[in-house]
Amino acid sequence: MTIDKIKERIDFLRNEINKHDYHYYVLSQPIITDFEYDQLYKELEKLEAENPQYITPDSPTQRVGNDLTKDFRPVSHTFPMLSLANTYTEEDLLDFDKRIKKDLNVNELEYVVEYKIDGASISLRYVDGKLITAATRGDGSIGEDVTNNIKTIRSIPLKINKDLIEKNDLKDFEARGEVYMSISDFNKLNAERLERGEKLFANPRNFASGTLKLQDPRVVASRKLNIFIYSLLSNNSRYRTHWENLSLLKHFGFRTNPFSKLCKNISEVIEYCKYLETKRDSLDYEVDGAVIKVNLIEFQEKLGNIAKSPRWAVAYKFKAKQAKTKIKDIVWQVGRTGAITPVAELEPVFLAGSTISRATLHNFDEIKRKDIRVGDTVLIEKGGDVIPKVVSVIFEERQQGVSETLPPENCPVCNSKIFFPENEAAAYCENPECPDQIKARLIHFASRGAMDIEGLGEALIELFADKGFLKTFSDIYKLKLHRDELIQIERLGQKSVDKLLENIEKSKNQPFHKVLFALGIRYVGAGVSQKLVDHFHNIDSIIKADEEQLSSVYEIGPNISKSVKRFFSEEANIRLIEELKSHGLKFSAKKKDGLDTNFFTNKTFVLTGTLKSFSREVASQKIIECGGKVSSSVSKNTDYLIAGENAGSKLSKAKSLGIKILSEDDFVKHLNEIC
Repeated sequence: MTIDKIKERIDFLRNEINKHDYHYYVLSQPIITDFEYDQLYKELEKLEAENPQYITPDSPTQRVGNDLTKDFRPVSHTFPMLSLANTYTEEDLLDFDKRIKKDLNVNELEYVVEYKIDGASISLRYVDGKLITAATRGDGSIGEDVTNNIKTIRSIPLKINKDLIEKNDLKDFEARGEVYMSISDFNKLNAERLERGEKLFANPRNFASGTLKLQDPRVVASRKLNIFIYSLLSNNSRYRTHWENLSLLKHFGFRTNPFSKLCKNISEVIEYCKYLETKRDSLDYEVDGAVIKVNLIEFQEKLGNIAKSPRWAVAYKFKAKQAKTKIKDIVWQVGRTGAITPVAELEPVFLAGSTISRATLHNFDEIKRKDIRVGDTVLIEKGGDVIPKVVSVIFEERQQGVSETLPPENCPVCNSKIFFPENEAAAYCENPECPDQIKARLIHFASRGAMDIEGLGEALIELFADKGFLKTFSDIYKLKLHRDELIQIERLGQKSVDKLLENIEKSKNQPFHKVLFALGIRYVGAGVSQKLVDHFHNIDSIIKADEEQLSSVYEIGPNISKSVKRFFSEEANIRLIEELKSHGLKFSAKKKDGLDTNFFTNKTFVLTGTLKSFSREVASQKIIECGGKVSSSVSKNTDYLIAGENAGSKLSKAKSLGIKILSEDDFVKHLNEIC
């Protein structure tokens, strides 16, 4: 066979195998036998082995690479991977519909309804029709590169027909989907592990997510993962609707969910959500609800996003599955804020894909209201199909002599007196040296969303704390002084200790907003941390700010500002900041470069009413990008109020304080001049 003929045969075999992969893995309609498929695959393997110059990354034989990787490099998402706001009732959906109709000033809206697959979210980037990168959600802005593992999923095309790409002007696009394992494959896998006496996997969702982080693609390939693609994103997409995009994805060879439906109005949406819920138990994959999306892309862009979720889509959560079991004991746990939470120890019961042996009881008021006692038979469910909780006691099965549950008078860990704040259901241990509080704070500090210290998980933190190595965040950065002692601990050893110490040093590169979040200030989550950093830029400015200045930051309310001020009024916390500074952690962020002093620089703006040109979220972002600040409330620190249509009380207050008012046209004019 000549070189040209060999190349021609390799191309033919690749096209044939890709075609049969599509029929088998996407359509579930194989058109040849497994034996015939294997013969094609073996021939291609042989020809590529003999002619390695013709091996390409998108060849079917390269779905399982030989390169092992210890790290998954970070990938910045071109489009944020946001989570969805939840709804639980028909009324919630009607409110959602009413709100966005008002924002868009329309009388009727089309929606697309899809199953909410319970798996691991993935973004697939294609350039010139070839799969370039596959990334996990991560924190929504930055994910992890799991391309080698994703390539093992045969329902994902490695290459898309060039003519289709050119015809649709999509040289660079992202396809987003949910990776999952079928229930039948998961149950089969667990049955095999049970036979071998191995530990069973908890549920398909965690299994799929964990599999994507394995270091050997060959193991991933053996685990039969699959995917449903639910979104197409591109700056060049010419399609007007989400429904058209789903059709295009299917045309490209992606596997989309067959239960997706275009609905003409919210009434159709509600009826279809009810139908999907009735079909739920017949599916061979886990779902926990339906997703409702505004169909018109132009409307999606106008509505924009809030901090964590799009305003044009919501999840409708199905009613949680329930099971009956018994309460063996009630234990009281102490969290990082000192909040004491009761937890029910249960007789193990299988529910919604996993075995449940513990359930939260939230607080003592909840125990009292439901009259929950040790020994009771109870009904449990997974709240949002995730967190197990006790729904109710089955009183007719209660045995005589079961004692009423009483709250503890002292902290169950350090024996300090418990504090019951007014107007709060939770009880608190106010001893900052309480061992469980210390451990919980350290676990939060080292977690992925905070300092992201790989290897320093819950078990190791508890071990180090019990041995006296860890009491404060600062102690984490002193662990290198105890290297010789750490190496002697059973199950650690030199290699793992050195890797841990390396990861601790690496964490010093975390940006300021992550460090601020890691401190664990009450009410200061990841989004609030970012807003505070964008506004104040360094820790000293935050410490010096009074409550009014803190509240002037967009979406920072009085509870957050009080909590921040209280935290930094504690001398011990100021000392801790200084220690962490000395270890090299970042407590400042650069102001955005590239902007000269302009109309927006260092001025504070408040938005009110409805804007025609863009959503408030987009307007706020533009102000920040141009060097300004955005506040949610009018105060003496406000420089300008931007008033859209139907402006309300904020406009009256701004006028009474003598604050300058900008119309939307004035605002847009200033934007066009500068940004």
